[in-house]
Amino acid sequence: MSDPSTASIVSTPGAHPTDSAAPATAGQPQSNEKPRGLLGDAWRDLRRKPLFWISATLIVIFLLMAAFPALFAPGDAVNGSLSRSLDKPSANGWFGYDVQGRDVYARVIYGARASIVVAVLSVMGTLLIGGTMGIISGYRGGWVDALLSRIADVFFGLPFVLGAIVILTTFNGSGAGNSKAQIMGLVTASLIVLSWPVVMRLMRSSVLATKEADYIVAARALGAGTGRIILKHLLPNCLAPLLVYGTIMVGSFIGAEATLSFLGVGLKSPVVSWGIMISDGQNFVRVAPGLVFFPAAFLVTAVLSFVMLGESVREALDPKLR
Repeated sequence: MSDPSTASIVSTPGAHPTDSAAPATAGQPQSNEKPRGLLGDAWRDLRRKPLFWISATLIVIFLLMAAFPALFAPGDAVNGSLSRSLDKPSANGWFGYDVQGRDVYARVIYGARASIVVAVLSVMGTLLIGGTMGIISGYRGGWVDALLSRIADVFFGLPFVLGAIVILTTFNGSGAGNSKAQIMGLVTASLIVLSWPVVMRLMRSSVLATKEADYIVAARALGAGTGRIILKHLLPNCLAPLLVYGTIMVGSFIGAEATLSFLGVGLKSPVVSWGIMISDGQNFVRVAPGLVFFPAAFLVTAVLSFVMLGESVREALDPKLR
């Protein structure tokens, strides 16, 4: 005698040929859709979110501005003419001219490169260093976990802005004579040094929640080495929180770079960035408010774009929020 409850849930194509043929001819086509994983389900949910498409479109525009600024602004962003000092917006200069007669529109477009490059490189370095230390700490445990956690606690105790000011004034103070690449490298390094403990703790908690899963235990029982377990099984299942945090962190680092440049310890001339433009234009905000408004508007839009994208990715990767 067959179990009716089992027959109603599981059916095999060869067990009941007459019953299985009936639904096929009744106009109900069988679905050939392949099962999706976590990223497949997340992408399906993301495609339905208008917020994702808006933020992704803005981010693509900012990335194109950073990679090919001449496509958006053929003018000169560095050199100017004093005869055009503080001129109002016009057909020749859409955003007007600054106190040195430089095209504000061109400088805003070219300023995206330094801000985005510093933010992206800082996020990549932070995820690499913090993620690696988090995996080692969570997987090894014991004294290794205790040592790395205490090192992270030391960096956690450093105030972000104060620590960045100390680092940058030491290696990038007045008279240092650093090149553009060196200045950007120092700002990137300071952001990485002060931010990796957050990623380390995030990855550590993910590893601790995953390393005792059945598939990890089975791989270890079958003789898989530590490297294979980490790279093939552990890392792919712990990347979701880092993807979300990394996306949001790009926007945060764009704002952090602008803050440090505004304070005079971050990027400096001849580098063009939004923070430098806001710092240079603050003294003329009553005479020419566009000197502050236009770079600030681009800065806020870029930060919000990455934050909105991160929120969309977080909702798509978290099953509880679907």
